[in-house]
Amino acid sequence: MTDTTALVLLAAAWLAYAALHSALASLAVKRRVAARWPAAMPGYRLAYNVMAVVTIAPIAWLMHAHPGPALWEWRGIGWWLTNGLALAAAAGFLRSLRHYDSGEFSGMRQWRLGLRAVEDQERFHLSPLHRWVRHPWYFLGLVIVWTRDMSAAMLVSALFITAYFAIGSRLEERKLLVYHGERYRRYRQRVAGLIPLPWKILSRAEAEELLAEPATAAAADRGRDA
Repeated sequence: MTDTTALVLLAAAWLAYAALHSALASLAVKRRVAARWPAAMPGYRLAYNVMAVVTIAPIAWLMHAHPGPALWEWRGIGWWLTNGLALAAAAGFLRSLRHYDSGEFSGMRQWRLGLRAVEDQERFHLSPLHRWVRHPWYFLGLVIVWTRDMSAAMLVSALFITAYFAIGSRLEERKLLVYHGERYRRYRQRVAGLIPLPWKILSRAEAEELLAEPATAAAADRGRDA
């Protein structure tokens, strides 16, 4: 397989991955599944996460087997800087885990309790990182991706991951607006999306004030539907 063919296959694989996972994460698809196969809903989130891991494996293999030509490598102070940033991002990710409902996120709680609700049940919350950026995991992921040595395959992957995070965050926010209504709309206006901006940061007091607001009608309706 030539380098060009491998890169085209890699790009196609990323497109297929993004399209599949965005579709399966959408409320429209989940509502169709709930309507036709309601008994499958408790395992939907868990199956989605398992499939996300399984379907990334062929992409990882293709990147490893056909990396293509090297484009740049970090040396000297650049090596220390980029790897320090990557380690800080990894530490930030691990530290942020305690602010998430791991059972809800993984799908184990839905499976264990037999929950059939289409919408996510996790309440509106703001971790310390959410005061700086609306999608902290995406931001941390981008830091790790763009601080790696770049081969042609890695650059193609980095570009697709960046585009996927940018588009996926917009699609995710449509759901968050359904779940949390006006409160999330105000939060979105105050805090940057993927890259922290100094003039769009919530203070701790502002975050607490936002969290103290009552749930919107949309969120209340979601709770009754669940």
